[in-house]
Amino acid sequence: MHNTPSEVHIGDRVRMRKPHPCGGYEWEVTRIGADIGLRCLTCGRRVMLPRTKFEKRVKAMLGAEDVESKQ
Repeated sequence: MHNTPSEVHIGDRVRMRKPHPCGGYEWEVTRIGADIGLRCLTCGRRVMLPRTKFEKRVKAMLGAEDVESKQ
């Protein structure tokens, strides 16, 4: 069985198994539904992945960044 994230929230950061072509491994979740929206934290590129592919490609959940605490 896969090490699938049980809960995904907008703003969570995830580390993927394979790098983006820009070289970045870390992504921020921007949309949740049947498809998961992601933004590369290295280059800013946005992609949509079906939930099943997302769950297979995630290596680690890094948690959410506290936006409110930085303001």
